[in-house]
Amino acid sequence: MALRTPLNRLPKQTLSSLPSSTSALLPRPSNPSPWHRPTPVRSLATIVAPPVTQSSTSRHGPTALVFMNMGGPSTLPEVGPFLSRLFADADLIPLGRLQPYLGPLISRRRTPKIQSQYAAIGGGSPIRKWSEYQSEEMCKLLDERCPESAPHKPYVAFRYADPLTEEMYTRLLEDGFGKQGRAVAFTQYPQYSCSTTGSSLNELWKWRMRLEGKEPEGGGVKWSVIDRWPTHPGLVEAFAQNIEAQLATYPKEVRRDVLLIFSAHSLPMSVVNRGDTYPAEVAATVHAVLTRLRFQNPYRLCWQSQVGPSAWLGAQTSDTVASYVKKGHKDMILIPIAFTSDHIETLFELDQEVIHEAHKEGGTGVKRAESLNGSRVFIEALADVARAHLEGGEICSRQMGIRCQGCKSERCLEQKRFFMGARTGRGVEEVVR
Repeated sequence: MALRTPLNRLPKQTLSSLPSSTSALLPRPSNPSPWHRPTPVRSLATIVAPPVTQSSTSRHGPTALVFMNMGGPSTLPEVGPFLSRLFADADLIPLGRLQPYLGPLISRRRTPKIQSQYAAIGGGSPIRKWSEYQSEEMCKLLDERCPESAPHKPYVAFRYADPLTEEMYTRLLEDGFGKQGRAVAFTQYPQYSCSTTGSSLNELWKWRMRLEGKEPEGGGVKWSVIDRWPTHPGLVEAFAQNIEAQLATYPKEVRRDVLLIFSAHSLPMSVVNRGDTYPAEVAATVHAVLTRLRFQNPYRLCWQSQVGPSAWLGAQTSDTVASYVKKGHKDMILIPIAFTSDHIETLFELDQEVIHEAHKEGGTGVKRAESLNGSRVFIEALADVARAHLEGGEICSRQMGIRCQGCKSERCLEQKRFFMGARTGRGVEEVVR
Protein backbone atom coordinates (compact mmCIF):
# COMPACT_ATOMS: atom_id res chain seq x y z
CA MET A 1 0.00 0.00 0.00
CA ALA A 2 1.12 3.54 -0.65
CA LEU A 3 1.66 6.05 2.12
CA ARG A 4 -1.13 8.35 0.90
CA THR A 5 -0.70 10.69 3.89
CA PRO A 6 2.55 12.68 3.54
CA LEU A 7 5.01 11.89 6.33
CA ASN A 8 5.23 15.42 7.63
CA ARG A 9 1.44 15.57 8.08
CA LEU A 10 1.27 12.52 10.29
CA PRO A 11 0.78 12.95 14.07
CA LYS A 12 4.01 13.24 16.05
CA GLN A 13 3.40 9.97 17.84
CA THR A 14 3.02 8.23 14.46
CA LEU A 15 6.20 9.79 13.11
CA SER A 16 8.14 8.71 16.16
CA SER A 17 7.17 5.12 15.49
CA LEU A 18 8.41 5.15 11.90
CA PRO A 19 11.80 3.53 11.24
CA SER A 20 14.61 5.86 10.25
CA SER A 21 15.65 3.70 7.31
CA THR A 22 13.58 3.89 4.15
CA SER A 23 14.20 0.17 3.68
CA ALA A 24 11.85 -0.50 6.57
CA LEU A 25 8.99 1.79 5.51
CA LEU A 26 6.79 -1.12 4.48
CA PRO A 27 6.58 -4.72 5.71
CA ARG A 28 7.32 -7.55 3.36
CA PRO A 29 4.17 -9.50 2.49
CA SER A 30 3.92 -13.07 3.66
CA ASN A 31 3.29 -14.22 0.07
CA PRO A 32 5.84 -12.67 -2.29
CA SER A 33 5.14 -12.28 -5.98
CA PRO A 34 5.11 -15.72 -7.64
CA TRP A 35 7.05 -14.64 -10.74
CA HIS A 36 10.74 -13.88 -10.65
CA ARG A 37 12.90 -13.00 -12.92
CA PRO A 38 19.50 12.61 2.61
CA THR A 39 22.54 12.43 0.27
CA PRO A 40 24.75 15.39 1.33
CA VAL A 41 26.06 17.82 -1.28
CA ARG A 42 29.67 16.89 -1.89
CA SER A 43 32.69 18.68 -3.22
CA LEU A 44 33.50 18.22 -6.89
CA ALA A 45 37.23 18.30 -6.19
CA THR A 46 39.53 15.54 -7.43
CA ILE A 47 38.78 12.34 -5.53
CA VAL A 48 41.32 9.71 -4.59
CA ALA A 49 39.65 6.40 -3.81
CA PRO A 50 40.73 2.76 -3.76
CA PRO A 51 39.48 0.56 -6.59
CA VAL A 52 36.37 -1.49 -5.95
CA THR A 53 37.25 -5.03 -4.94
CA GLN A 54 35.88 -8.44 -5.79
CA SER A 55 35.50 -11.58 -3.71
CA SER A 56 35.71 -15.24 -4.64
CA THR A 57 31.94 -15.39 -5.00
CA SER A 58 31.55 -12.07 -6.83
CA ARG A 59 33.54 -12.17 -10.05
CA HIS A 60 31.88 -9.07 -11.50
CA GLY A 61 30.93 -7.09 -8.40
CA PRO A 62 30.38 -4.79 -6.73
CA THR A 63 27.79 -3.18 -8.96
CA ALA A 64 26.27 0.30 -8.63
CA LEU A 65 22.58 0.57 -9.55
CA VAL A 66 21.75 4.22 -10.27
CA PHE A 67 18.06 5.14 -10.30
CA MET A 68 17.52 8.08 -12.66
CA ASN A 69 14.42 10.26 -12.42
CA MET A 70 13.38 13.91 -12.59
CA GLY A 71 13.04 14.15 -8.80
CA GLY A 72 11.11 16.69 -6.79
CA PRO A 73 11.70 19.21 -3.99
CA SER A 74 11.62 17.54 -0.58
CA THR A 75 10.99 20.87 1.18
CA LEU A 76 9.35 24.16 0.21
CA PRO A 77 12.66 26.13 -0.01
CA GLU A 78 13.84 23.64 -2.64
CA VAL A 79 10.96 24.48 -5.00
CA GLY A 80 12.65 27.54 -6.55
CA PRO A 81 15.95 25.80 -7.44
CA PHE A 82 13.98 22.78 -8.70
CA LEU A 83 11.95 24.94 -11.09
CA SER A 84 15.05 26.86 -12.21
CA ARG A 85 16.76 23.64 -13.28
CA LEU A 86 13.58 22.30 -14.88
CA PHE A 87 12.89 25.37 -17.06
CA ALA A 88 16.56 25.58 -18.01
CA ASP A 89 16.41 22.10 -19.58
CA ALA A 90 15.73 22.44 -23.30
CA ASP A 91 15.33 18.65 -23.59
CA LEU A 92 12.21 18.82 -21.41
CA ILE A 93 10.79 22.26 -22.13
CA PRO A 94 12.21 23.67 -25.37
CA LEU A 95 11.99 27.47 -25.35
CA GLY A 96 14.33 28.19 -28.24
CA ARG A 97 17.09 30.78 -28.23
CA LEU A 98 15.48 32.70 -25.40
CA GLN A 99 15.65 29.74 -22.99
CA PRO A 100 18.42 31.32 -20.81
CA TYR A 101 16.17 34.38 -20.31
CA LEU A 102 12.66 32.88 -20.35
CA GLY A 103 13.53 29.89 -18.16
CA PRO A 104 14.52 31.90 -15.06
CA LEU A 105 11.62 34.32 -15.60
CA ILE A 106 9.04 31.53 -15.79
CA SER A 107 10.49 29.67 -12.81
CA ARG A 108 10.44 32.79 -10.60
CA ARG A 109 6.84 33.57 -11.52
CA ARG A 110 5.68 30.02 -10.92
CA THR A 111 7.52 29.41 -7.65
CA PRO A 112 4.86 30.82 -5.26
CA LYS A 113 2.07 28.85 -6.93
CA ILE A 114 4.04 25.60 -7.00
CA GLN A 115 5.13 26.08 -3.39
CA SER A 116 1.47 26.30 -2.35
CA GLN A 117 0.81 23.04 -4.20
CA TYR A 118 3.65 21.25 -2.42
CA ALA A 119 2.40 22.70 0.87
CA ALA A 120 -0.98 21.12 0.13
CA ILE A 121 0.59 17.64 -0.15
CA GLY A 122 2.58 17.95 3.06
CA GLY A 123 5.42 20.33 2.29
CA GLY A 124 7.41 18.40 -0.29
CA SER A 125 7.56 15.56 -2.78
CA PRO A 126 7.83 11.95 -1.51
CA ILE A 127 9.67 10.84 -4.65
CA ARG A 128 13.09 10.75 -2.97
CA LYS A 129 11.88 8.54 -0.11
CA TRP A 130 10.21 6.16 -2.56
CA SER A 131 13.19 6.08 -4.93
CA GLU A 132 15.59 5.30 -2.10
CA TYR A 133 13.27 2.65 -0.70
CA GLN A 134 12.70 0.98 -4.08
CA SER A 135 16.40 0.95 -4.98
CA GLU A 136 17.43 -0.42 -1.58
CA GLU A 137 14.85 -3.20 -1.69
CA MET A 138 15.76 -4.08 -5.28
CA CYS A 139 19.44 -4.37 -4.39
CA LYS A 140 18.62 -6.73 -1.52
CA LEU A 141 16.89 -9.03 -4.00
CA LEU A 142 19.76 -8.76 -6.48
CA ASP A 143 22.30 -9.71 -3.79
CA GLU A 144 20.35 -12.95 -3.30
CA ARG A 145 19.75 -13.73 -6.97
CA CYS A 146 22.86 -12.40 -8.70
CA PRO A 147 25.79 -13.29 -6.42
CA GLU A 148 28.33 -12.90 -9.25
CA SER A 149 27.65 -9.16 -9.53
CA ALA A 150 27.12 -8.61 -5.78
CA PRO A 151 27.19 -6.57 -3.68
CA HIS A 152 24.72 -4.27 -5.41
CA LYS A 153 24.86 -0.68 -4.17
CA PRO A 154 21.85 1.65 -4.64
CA TYR A 155 22.25 5.25 -5.79
CA VAL A 156 19.70 7.88 -6.80
CA ALA A 157 20.37 10.59 -9.41
CA PHE A 158 17.68 13.23 -9.91
CA ARG A 159 17.73 15.60 -12.85
CA TYR A 160 16.28 18.67 -11.11
CA ALA A 161 16.41 18.03 -7.35
CA ASP A 162 18.73 16.63 -4.72
CA PRO A 163 20.49 14.27 -5.02
CA LEU A 164 21.58 15.70 -8.37
CA THR A 165 23.54 13.73 -10.96
CA GLU A 166 26.83 15.40 -10.03
CA GLU A 167 26.30 14.52 -6.36
CA MET A 168 25.65 10.89 -7.26
CA TYR A 169 28.72 10.78 -9.54
CA THR A 170 30.92 12.22 -6.82
CA ARG A 171 29.71 9.53 -4.43
CA LEU A 172 30.46 6.85 -7.02
CA LEU A 173 34.03 8.04 -7.31
CA GLU A 174 34.41 8.31 -3.54
CA ASP A 175 33.18 4.73 -3.27
CA GLY A 176 35.89 3.54 -5.64
CA PHE A 177 33.94 2.90 -8.83
CA GLY A 178 36.29 5.15 -10.81
CA LYS A 179 38.79 2.26 -11.07
CA GLN A 180 36.76 0.32 -13.67
CA GLY A 181 33.86 -0.28 -11.32
CA ARG A 182 30.60 -1.41 -12.90
CA ALA A 183 27.59 0.95 -12.79
CA VAL A 184 24.14 0.62 -14.33
CA ALA A 185 22.11 3.73 -15.16
CA PHE A 186 18.56 2.45 -14.53
CA THR A 187 15.91 4.85 -15.78
CA GLN A 188 12.77 5.07 -13.66
CA TYR A 189 10.83 6.27 -16.67
CA PRO A 190 9.63 2.90 -18.04
CA GLN A 191 8.77 4.55 -21.37
CA TYR A 192 11.69 6.28 -23.10
CA SER A 193 11.59 9.92 -24.09
CA CYS A 194 14.39 12.22 -25.16
CA SER A 195 12.95 14.76 -22.72
CA THR A 196 13.18 12.45 -19.68
CA THR A 197 15.55 9.48 -19.93
CA GLY A 198 17.42 11.20 -22.74
CA SER A 199 17.89 14.33 -20.66
CA SER A 200 19.11 12.29 -17.67
CA LEU A 201 21.60 10.44 -19.87
CA ASN A 202 22.83 13.72 -21.33
CA GLU A 203 23.44 14.96 -17.80
CA LEU A 204 25.18 11.72 -16.81
CA TRP A 205 27.45 11.93 -19.86
CA LYS A 206 28.21 15.59 -19.09
CA TRP A 207 29.35 14.83 -15.55
CA ARG A 208 31.29 11.80 -16.71
CA MET A 209 33.29 14.10 -18.98
CA ARG A 210 33.73 16.78 -16.31
CA LEU A 211 34.70 14.50 -13.43
CA GLU A 212 36.58 11.74 -15.27
CA GLY A 213 37.49 13.09 -18.68
CA LYS A 214 37.59 11.25 -22.01
CA GLU A 215 40.34 8.88 -20.92
CA PRO A 216 40.07 8.53 -17.13
CA GLU A 217 43.10 7.49 -15.14
CA GLY A 218 42.39 4.03 -13.75
CA GLY A 219 39.86 3.21 -16.45
CA GLY A 220 36.89 5.15 -15.14
CA VAL A 221 33.40 3.97 -14.30
CA LYS A 222 32.19 1.24 -16.67
CA TRP A 223 28.64 2.25 -17.56
CA SER A 224 25.72 0.34 -18.99
CA VAL A 225 22.15 1.57 -19.36
CA ILE A 226 18.63 0.22 -18.82
CA ASP A 227 16.94 2.79 -21.02
CA ARG A 228 13.36 1.47 -21.30
CA TRP A 229 11.10 -1.34 -20.06
CA PRO A 230 7.51 -0.39 -20.97
CA THR A 231 6.00 -3.89 -21.24
CA HIS A 232 7.92 -5.85 -18.63
CA PRO A 233 5.51 -8.47 -17.18
CA GLY A 234 6.18 -7.39 -13.59
CA LEU A 235 5.52 -3.73 -14.34
CA VAL A 236 2.29 -4.72 -16.10
CA GLU A 237 1.26 -6.96 -13.20
CA ALA A 238 1.90 -4.23 -10.63
CA PHE A 239 -0.30 -1.76 -12.54
CA ALA A 240 -3.00 -4.40 -13.09
CA GLN A 241 -3.17 -5.38 -9.43
CA ASN A 242 -3.57 -1.75 -8.33
CA ILE A 243 -6.37 -1.27 -10.87
CA GLU A 244 -8.11 -4.45 -9.73
CA ALA A 245 -7.88 -3.34 -6.11
CA GLN A 246 -9.61 -0.06 -6.94
CA LEU A 247 -12.21 -1.75 -9.16
CA ALA A 248 -13.13 -3.95 -6.19
CA THR A 249 -14.32 -0.84 -4.31
CA TYR A 250 -17.23 -0.38 -6.74
CA PRO A 251 -20.51 -2.31 -6.47
CA LYS A 252 -20.34 -5.50 -8.50
CA GLU A 253 -23.20 -4.49 -10.76
CA VAL A 254 -21.36 -1.39 -12.07
CA ARG A 255 -17.78 -2.69 -11.95
CA ARG A 256 -17.48 -3.61 -15.64
CA ASP A 257 -18.73 -0.17 -16.67
CA VAL A 258 -16.09 1.78 -14.75
CA LEU A 259 -14.10 3.86 -17.24
CA LEU A 260 -10.32 3.41 -16.97
CA ILE A 261 -8.48 6.69 -17.60
CA PHE A 262 -4.76 6.07 -18.16
CA SER A 263 -2.87 9.30 -17.57
CA ALA A 264 0.75 10.01 -18.57
CA HIS A 265 2.82 13.17 -18.49
CA SER A 266 2.37 15.10 -21.72
CA LEU A 267 5.07 16.27 -24.13
CA PRO A 268 5.37 19.39 -26.31
CA MET A 269 4.23 18.58 -29.84
CA SER A 270 7.57 19.85 -31.11
CA VAL A 271 9.18 16.89 -29.30
CA VAL A 272 6.54 14.44 -30.53
CA ASN A 273 6.80 15.62 -34.13
CA ARG A 274 10.54 15.12 -34.34
CA GLY A 275 9.99 11.39 -33.68
CA ASP A 276 10.08 10.82 -29.92
CA THR A 277 9.09 7.22 -29.08
CA TYR A 278 7.35 8.09 -25.79
CA PRO A 279 3.71 8.15 -27.01
CA ALA A 280 4.09 4.75 -28.67
CA GLU A 281 5.79 3.21 -25.63
CA VAL A 282 3.14 4.58 -23.24
CA ALA A 283 0.48 3.11 -25.50
CA ALA A 284 2.35 -0.21 -25.42
CA THR A 285 2.20 -0.21 -21.61
CA VAL A 286 -1.53 0.57 -21.67
CA HIS A 287 -2.20 -2.22 -24.16
CA ALA A 288 -0.20 -4.72 -22.09
CA VAL A 289 -2.11 -3.80 -18.91
CA LEU A 290 -5.46 -4.04 -20.69
CA THR A 291 -4.47 -7.43 -22.10
CA ARG A 292 -3.70 -8.61 -18.56
CA LEU A 293 -7.13 -7.26 -17.48
CA ARG A 294 -8.74 -8.98 -20.51
CA PHE A 295 -10.13 -5.68 -21.82
CA GLN A 296 -13.07 -5.96 -19.43
CA ASN A 297 -13.53 -2.21 -19.00
CA PRO A 298 -13.79 0.74 -21.39
CA TYR A 299 -10.68 2.93 -21.37
CA ARG A 300 -8.98 6.05 -22.66
CA LEU A 301 -5.36 7.24 -22.69
CA CYS A 302 -4.81 10.92 -21.99
CA TRP A 303 -2.05 13.30 -20.99
CA GLN A 304 -1.45 15.66 -18.07
CA SER A 305 0.79 18.47 -16.75
CA GLN A 306 0.94 20.72 -19.79
CA VAL A 307 3.03 23.85 -19.17
CA GLY A 308 2.88 27.08 -21.16
CA PRO A 309 0.97 28.21 -24.24
CA SER A 310 2.63 26.02 -26.89
CA ALA A 311 0.92 22.92 -28.29
CA TRP A 312 1.24 19.78 -26.15
CA LEU A 313 0.17 16.19 -26.69
CA GLY A 314 -3.51 15.70 -25.82
CA ALA A 315 -6.24 15.10 -24.92
CA GLN A 316 -5.56 16.56 -21.49
CA THR A 317 -6.52 14.46 -18.48
CA SER A 318 -8.44 17.24 -16.74
CA ASP A 319 -10.48 18.00 -19.88
CA THR A 320 -11.12 14.30 -20.49
CA VAL A 321 -12.51 13.65 -17.02
CA ALA A 322 -14.62 16.81 -17.03
CA SER A 323 -16.04 15.90 -20.44
CA TYR A 324 -17.01 12.37 -19.41
CA VAL A 325 -18.60 13.56 -16.17
CA LYS A 326 -20.80 15.93 -18.20
CA LYS A 327 -21.73 12.98 -20.44
CA GLY A 328 -22.92 10.99 -17.44
CA HIS A 329 -19.90 8.83 -16.65
CA LYS A 330 -19.77 9.03 -12.87
CA ASP A 331 -17.44 6.06 -12.26
CA MET A 332 -13.84 6.39 -13.44
CA ILE A 333 -10.41 5.25 -12.24
CA LEU A 334 -7.41 7.45 -12.99
CA ILE A 335 -4.26 5.39 -13.55
CA PRO A 336 -0.85 7.17 -13.53
CA ILE A 337 0.68 4.85 -16.12
CA ALA A 338 4.05 6.57 -16.65
CA PHE A 339 4.98 7.23 -13.01
CA THR A 340 6.71 4.78 -10.66
CA SER A 341 5.81 6.57 -7.42
CA ASP A 342 3.68 9.36 -6.01
CA HIS A 343 4.67 12.98 -6.48
CA ILE A 344 2.94 16.29 -7.15
CA GLU A 345 1.38 15.09 -10.43
CA THR A 346 -0.53 12.38 -8.58
CA LEU A 347 -1.03 13.77 -5.08
CA PHE A 348 -2.02 17.28 -6.15
CA GLU A 349 -2.85 17.43 -9.84
CA LEU A 350 -4.90 14.23 -9.97
CA ASP A 351 -6.14 13.93 -6.38
CA GLN A 352 -6.78 17.54 -5.43
CA GLU A 353 -7.58 19.10 -8.80
CA VAL A 354 -8.97 16.60 -11.31
CA ILE A 355 -10.81 14.32 -8.87
CA HIS A 356 -11.96 17.21 -6.66
CA GLU A 357 -13.47 19.02 -9.65
CA ALA A 358 -15.11 15.83 -10.87
CA HIS A 359 -16.78 15.27 -7.50
CA LYS A 360 -18.06 18.87 -7.49
CA GLU A 361 -19.71 18.26 -10.88
CA GLY A 362 -21.37 15.01 -9.83
CA GLY A 363 -18.69 12.46 -10.73
CA THR A 364 -18.75 10.97 -7.27
CA GLY A 365 -17.33 7.65 -8.45
CA VAL A 366 -14.11 9.14 -9.86
CA LYS A 367 -11.12 7.64 -8.02
CA ARG A 368 -7.42 6.95 -8.55
CA ALA A 369 -5.49 3.70 -8.57
CA GLU A 370 -2.63 3.59 -6.08
CA SER A 371 0.79 4.49 -7.41
CA LEU A 372 3.44 1.77 -7.51
CA ASN A 373 5.38 3.13 -4.52
CA GLY A 374 6.16 0.18 -2.20
CA SER A 375 4.41 -2.54 -4.21
CA ARG A 376 6.35 -5.78 -3.73
CA VAL A 377 5.30 -6.87 -7.21
CA PHE A 378 6.85 -3.70 -8.61
CA ILE A 379 10.07 -4.14 -6.63
CA GLU A 380 10.27 -7.73 -7.88
CA ALA A 381 9.89 -6.29 -11.39
CA LEU A 382 12.75 -3.84 -10.83
CA ALA A 383 14.97 -6.68 -9.65
CA ASP A 384 14.00 -8.80 -12.64
CA VAL A 385 14.75 -6.02 -15.14
CA ALA A 386 18.15 -5.43 -13.51
CA ARG A 387 18.94 -9.16 -13.29
CA ALA A 388 18.23 -9.70 -16.98
CA HIS A 389 20.43 -6.71 -17.84
CA LEU A 390 23.33 -7.84 -15.66
CA GLU A 391 23.22 -11.43 -16.86
CA GLY A 392 22.59 -10.55 -20.51
CA GLY A 393 25.75 -8.49 -20.85
CA GLU A 394 24.17 -5.72 -22.93
CA ILE A 395 25.39 -2.16 -22.57
CA CYS A 396 22.01 -0.72 -23.57
CA SER A 397 19.03 -1.53 -25.78
CA ARG A 398 19.32 -1.54 -29.56
CA GLN A 399 16.86 1.36 -29.62
CA MET A 400 19.50 3.58 -28.02
CA GLY A 401 21.39 3.73 -31.30
CA ILE A 402 18.46 5.13 -33.27
CA ARG A 403 18.09 8.89 -33.12
CA CYS A 404 14.74 10.60 -33.52
CA GLN A 405 14.03 11.35 -37.17
CA GLY A 406 14.21 15.10 -36.64
CA CYS A 407 16.93 15.15 -33.98
CA LYS A 408 19.64 17.78 -34.52
CA SER A 409 21.13 17.79 -31.03
CA GLU A 410 24.89 17.32 -31.01
CA ARG A 411 24.78 16.61 -27.28
CA CYS A 412 22.32 13.76 -27.83
CA LEU A 413 24.53 12.38 -30.60
CA GLU A 414 27.68 12.42 -28.46
CA GLN A 415 25.88 10.90 -25.48
CA LYS A 416 24.56 8.04 -27.59
CA ARG A 417 27.98 7.50 -29.14
CA PHE A 418 29.52 7.29 -25.68
CA PHE A 419 27.14 4.58 -24.45
CA MET A 420 26.69 2.74 -27.76
CA GLY A 421 30.39 2.76 -28.59
CA ALA A 422 31.03 0.63 -25.52
CA ARG A 423 28.31 -1.75 -26.66
CA THR A 424 29.92 -2.99 -29.87
CA GLY A 425 33.57 -2.03 -29.73
CA ARG A 426 33.19 -0.54 -33.21
CA GLY A 427 33.92 3.03 -34.15
CA VAL A 428 31.27 5.29 -32.71
CA GLU A 429 30.43 6.72 -36.14
CA GLU A 430 29.31 3.23 -37.19
CA VAL A 431 27.02 2.87 -34.21
CA VAL A 432 24.89 6.03 -34.04
CA ARG A 433 23.61 7.85 -37.10
